[in-house]
Amino acid sequence: MYEILKKRVLAENIIEYVVFAPAVAKHCLAGQFIILRVDSEGERVPFTICDYSREEGTVSILVQTVGFTTMKLAEMKEGDDIHDFVGPLGNSTDLSEFKRILLVGGGIGTAVILPQSKQLKQDNKPADAIVGARNTSLLMYAEEMQANCKNTYFMTDDGSNGNKGFVTDKLRALLDAGEKYDAVFAVGPLPMMRAVCNLTKEYGVHTIVSMNSMMVDGTGMCGCCRLSVGNETKYACVDGPEFDGHLVDFDEAISRSRIYTEQEKDHVCKLRGKHNG
Repeated sequence: MYEILKKRVLAENIIEYVVFAPAVAKHCLAGQFIILRVDSEGERVPFTICDYSREEGTVSILVQTVGFTTMKLAEMKEGDDIHDFVGPLGNSTDLSEFKRILLVGGGIGTAVILPQSKQLKQDNKPADAIVGARNTSLLMYAEEMQANCKNTYFMTDDGSNGNKGFVTDKLRALLDAGEKYDAVFAVGPLPMMRAVCNLTKEYGVHTIVSMNSMMVDGTGMCGCCRLSVGNETKYACVDGPEFDGHLVDFDEAISRSRIYTEQEKDHVCKLRGKHNG
């Protein structure tokens, strides 16, 4: 059993959990993920590790409450135990060959670039970062990103923080202003990552993305998280989750991510005691 030590609501339906999992904390690195089951009959659901403490034996995950398992998780309290918390899984991030790095996070994708920002600061090459969200209330880990990055830029779709636009608007402005980056590391919704990659390809900037595909077992056996990268079939769980963004077939990935959209809507309605239609 894995105890929930802290539970913090960061925005509507977005909750941070700090879980006591010393074996995972001992070995995890930035970029990896865990798979949990709320109880013995629960489904296996993957979540990226957004922070960890080897000293305290804790691992932090950021969860958006959207379906059955995340709703059950949201009902749990500090002191409650998660049945399974397996990891670390996937390959860790390796940005050692790059000197000047720009991190780009959209929505809860900021939870994925947060550990990268900490690692890069520790390596004495703090990154710049662009953090975007629909509105100010959804900007995640603002203070933490500012503390770990050289320059941090915040963008909101509605301009509620004073900077209206998408992360790509700020990215283009920086590149047009002459900023030179060896690599861009982007994490967020698939359309956002596709837009970032399309833009950086214009400027010839190497770009890495983290693919949070649908996943079941996390070992490459089920094939659920497959995607096309450079005309080859890859599996996010064992080959990734990070890939060269300019080689990812985003159109295919987006299409696959929407396969069960209607079923998911109907399922959530039933869970909330409502009926679709």
